Formats: sequence, C-alpha cells, structure tokens
Amino acid sequence: MIVPSIDIVAGSTVQLIGGETHVLDAGEPGATLERFSRVGEVAVVDIDAARGEGDNTELIERLCHQGPIRVGGGIRTVERARSWLDAGAEKVVIGTAADERLLAELPKERVIVALDAIRGEVVTHGWRSATGRDLLDSISRLRELCGGFLVTFVEREGRMEGTDLDLACKVVEAAGDTRVTIAGGVTTPSEVAVLDGVGADAQVGMALYTGKLDLAEGFAAPLVSDRADGLWPTVVVDEHEKALGLVYSSVGSLRQALETGRGVYESRSRGRWVKGESSGDAQELIGVSVDCDRDSLLFRVRQTGSFCHLGPRTCWGEDRGLTRLERRLRDIVDERPAGSNTVRLLENPALLDAKLREEMAELLEENSDISAETADVLYFALVKSVAAGVKLEDIERVLDRRERAVTRRSMTAKEAN
Repeated sequence: MIVPSIDIVAGSTVQLIGGETHVLDAGEPGATLERFSRVGEVAVVDIDAARGEGDNTELIERLCHQGPIRVGGGIRTVERARSWLDAGAEKVVIGTAADERLLAELPKERVIVALDAIRGEVVTHGWRSATGRDLLDSISRLRELCGGFLVTFVEREGRMEGTDLDLACKVVEAAGDTRVTIAGGVTTPSEVAVLDGVGADAQVGMALYTGKLDLAEGFAAPLVSDRADGLWPTVVVDEHEKALGLVYSSVGSLRQALETGRGVYESRSRGRWVKGESSGDAQELIGVSVDCDRDSLLFRVRQTGSFCHLGPRTCWGEDRGLTRLERRLRDIVDERPAGSNTVRLLENPALLDAKLREEMAELLEENSDISAETADVLYFALVKSVAAGVKLEDIERVLDRRERAVTRRSMTAKEAN
C-alpha cells in the first residue's frame, strides 16, 4: 500500500531532491497530515534532527496526537526512540544507529530500520558517506531484530523517474517475513500495485505534492473487484469501530471522499452520492483502509444522526452501550428536557462531583455488585466528560496512546489529602 511522507525543516513541510536540493515547500504539516492520514500511517521525518541542525520535536509530538504516524530523523539512542513511542508514534524509523545492541532494547514490532542505498551500497550521514556494506546483506543481518525496513533508493529519491522494481523484489526476498517499505522514485499507481504484489509498501512524497501521483489512485492501485461494474464493497464504521452499513466505492468516489473529508460512495444504480447531502445525516471521514485480500474497503467516519435511510443508527438497528449513552447525554446537553436528572447534574457541578465520589465509594465496598456499580461510575463520569466537551472518542484515544507507550507509569497510590 501507499505510505505518504512528510519531511519537516524548520517547522514546514518540504520536499528535497537527493536529500539536498530544496524544491518545494508545502507549508504547515498539520494540514498535510489531516489529508494524508485518511489512507493510513504517514511517515514523518525530522530533517533538521537527522542533519543535527536542531529539531522539530514539539511540532511532531502534536502530530502524534493528530493521526497515525511513523517518526524518523535523528533517532540515535534507545531513550529517544522510546520517547517517540511514549508520545504516541505508531512506529519509529531508525537509520544509522540501528545496530543489534540498540534494537534489542526496543519492541521489535514498533521499529523500522531505515537503510539508504546507492546502487545497492548502504550510505549514511545524509547520504554523503559510503559504507562499503551491501544492502541485501544488511537486511539479512537485521531482519530478526525489527518489524520493518524502509529502503530508500537514493539515486532515485525526489527525481520522479520511477523506482527500481527489480532491486525492490530482491529486498523483499532478503527481508523474509519482515515488512518492507520502498522509497525513491515511486510515481505511478502501477508501481504501487507491483510493490504491493511482491509484499512491499511504497513511501511517496514528491509525486504526491506535485500532483504527478493522485492520492486516491495510489491508494486504490492494489485493489481488485470481482464485480462487473468494478465497484468495491465498503463497510462503514463509526469512530468506535461499530458497523453502520454496507455501501460501494469507486476510484472517483474514493477521490472525492479523500479530498473533501466526507463519506462519498458509489450507488450500484444511482451513481455517486454524498452521505447526508439531502438528509443532513452527514459523515466526517476519519480514514480508509483495505482488507487483507485487497477487494473491499473500510470507511471510518464520524456519523451525524442516523446512517440507515429507514431511521435507525445502523442498517442493523440501533446500537447499544457506552456509545449510545454518550449520544443520549449529548442530546440532553443540547435539548435540556424538563425533569431530567442528567440536566440537574449538568446544572449543579457540585452535585455531579458528589455523586461520582459516592458511586466510586460504593464500587470499592466489599461484596458490591461490580457490574452495576461500575455502570453507575461510567454514567456519572460520562456526564462530567460531556459537560466539559470531552468525547468518548477522546478518552479512547488517550487509552490507545497509553497502550502504545513503552515506559510504564508508576503504580503507586497518591497520598490522600
């Protein structure tokens, strides 16, 4: 699949030829990440840190909270790598410093080893220093110590002249079961498809920024369809991964969805349609992914109102649990129905805090009904969250980020006041 890249110099998104010649400035990285992350993980490279000329740490930490990114550039110690994983990076990309000792100290599945090569020879120090090491030998030596390789064909990087597919196949073979990402020269959907077919992802920068490669076409390149109309079945889920319905997509509808950030689909009989355009039940597109067989899509969206045209939240009826409770609470915040106990809590924060403490105490009592008392705690906690404008999605994102952290928090209790 395609992995868009964002190279950062002095807080701005740039594109370089051969790692040196500055040819393009795409501005603030956050806006670029918002668009690119709709197709999955994005490679974010701190060029300043890689060169030893400062860093963009605070900016990239914010990007870690904005979307799924793999961070590279200037990661030369175990501590630096762990700090990025703790900040929420999906993976870290380690270049020159990636030796057996350092890799052994990190979670294998979260580490990508970056190997830059000119005509099959590994180069370092900003592609300026030849090492005499063979690229394929280096891959074979390190493949059991990492979860992936990023291999850059330096002589093709930024030149948009096509990548070296023959060498890419040899790289994949040398890597064995370790996933490979190829960078350098990828410019066409067919190259993305060929690389995917042999088991490699394509990291793309210049071609996307210049418009030579369309993001939707690059993403869809590996997809296949067994339908006469060529459409792809598309499962739509909300931000909590709850299924809303089944629709269909084409390259055209996918392109419009990625460009606008909305749920756009292809009807089997009526042509293209934008969810909510007539009903008002619009969708904000979070991201798109493909299944393992490359023949169906998953759209993750934030759904306003109902998805089903018959009225229920989903095409299989109403959903349940915490997500339904959160929506009911938000409706109460907006509508303030008379006689609602939730409204009383919203209008009396001291009462809400007292009830939350009361339910926590009851949960901790010996022989308490754990499920019932936990439900009470969750209800009052959600009321407090909704009143503060915090979404359940925000809470889940914090939990996900903490799970990805490699530095464990201390489990010592705070002293009571």
